[in-house]
Amino acid sequence: MWLLNVNTIHKFSPTILEKDPTNYDICIFKESSMKPSIPKGTRDFSPAQVAKRNYIMDTIKQHFSCFGFQAIETPSFEKSETLMGKYGEEGDRLIFKILNSGDYLKKATDTFLTTKDSQKLTTQISEKALRYDLTVPFARYVVQHQNDITFPFKRFQIQPVWRADRPQKGRFREFYQCDADVVGSTSLLQEVELVQLYDAVFTSLKLKGSVIKINNRKILSGIAQVIGAQDKLIDFTVALDKLDKIGPDGVKKEMLEKGISQDAITKVQPLFSFKGTAKEQLESLKGMLSASQTGMQGIQELEFIVANVSALELQTATLAIDVTLARGLNYYTGAIFEVSAPQGITIGSIGGGGRYDDLTGIFGLKDVSGVGISFGLDRIYLVLEELGLFPETTAASTDVLFFNFGETEALFAMKAIKQLRSNGISAELYPDIATNQKKERKQLTYAERKGIPYLVLLKDQQIQDNTFIIRNMQTGDKQTVGLEELIEIFK
Repeated sequence: MWLLNVNTIHKFSPTILEKDPTNYDICIFKESSMKPSIPKGTRDFSPAQVAKRNYIMDTIKQHFSCFGFQAIETPSFEKSETLMGKYGEEGDRLIFKILNSGDYLKKATDTFLTTKDSQKLTTQISEKALRYDLTVPFARYVVQHQNDITFPFKRFQIQPVWRADRPQKGRFREFYQCDADVVGSTSLLQEVELVQLYDAVFTSLKLKGSVIKINNRKILSGIAQVIGAQDKLIDFTVALDKLDKIGPDGVKKEMLEKGISQDAITKVQPLFSFKGTAKEQLESLKGMLSASQTGMQGIQELEFIVANVSALELQTATLAIDVTLARGLNYYTGAIFEVSAPQGITIGSIGGGGRYDDLTGIFGLKDVSGVGISFGLDRIYLVLEELGLFPETTAASTDVLFFNFGETEALFAMKAIKQLRSNGISAELYPDIATNQKKERKQLTYAERKGIPYLVLLKDQQIQDNTFIIRNMQTGDKQTVGLEELIEIFK
């Protein structure tokens, strides 16, 4: 076969291309300068990165189980009607829609095509969407499987979600969420437990200094009520939630653009610099919200949570009231949480959640209250990496590598490796035989790059004696042992 680059094919006689195909099989290919790539906001993960991510997920899973949560999984995509309208106007815009199979324009109305009405056209050409988070699919799951669930139902879920957001540090279009939720209980002890769960995970990860910020949507509703902006509650909370991103001036500007009066903004401005201990802030709020029954109820709920968390004490994290915390998701109705990284780490929140009194109601199951939190796996990874908190052992996928000096030695090694693996020890044999020093060095480099801590060397003498030479890659020390001792060392 002739492989001809189209950029050089002109050098060949035209008659060549006219030859009988039985005599010449000419394959023409075009050189391309295009390098393979992935969409923005997504990532490939190396074995070392996957090991570190698994370390975080395994730690979170361990505590989820310890707190009595059970694992479930839901599909990566849902019906559009399940997701749309649950996250507010901004959230809906970030949902990835999936085109219908086949001729997806067949059902499209000519009017919408001509006028380029993308919003109405989307409903005709897309019936499914990638999940935006795990909470709404969980609500759908609860309603669909309500007869098989024991309430209160404590579930955890660790799966990827997708958002058509602008990629930046710590913000991706495809990322994992690690969620824990309880549905079927209105007890505020669940909120107390979830704060403890955050603290337990961060303690195991040795992530000191994280701050669990807490607020209550009832307090925000009360504030909107007393400043005369109750009819603009969603616009008010969405703008307020951006305080740490766009600052007070940006928040004021957005509120004005949304139709919130200057007088209302002036009344709410003291919240932008609300300081003091939890007790002091709650007392100030009581004075501000005395005329709002909803606001006062929110204060009482916060008092209960803060008092109980304080009595139980946290090991690593700190609980702090943040009256500007809003979390822009419409389904929150009570306590809301957001976790910030330790001071000095410039990244967004590493966790969040809250109480939703009737999320299942949108799917027909009324009066089932729930509360849940989420761990931001990708951001926690970045924080641990920046602080150097990953254990060295997370990088090693193999406990011991057997050098390959020949077919006889390889077979002897494979028998030993089988015994090691049956005892739960990760072991492997280098596949290519080392016939010279250069190839021996290649095997050594393989072990170094994979972070394998031990080598086993086998030659004629070891096969005769049924022994193994173990080399510690870190210290260079060697020792000769039998098979049973070899197994015990690695166990």
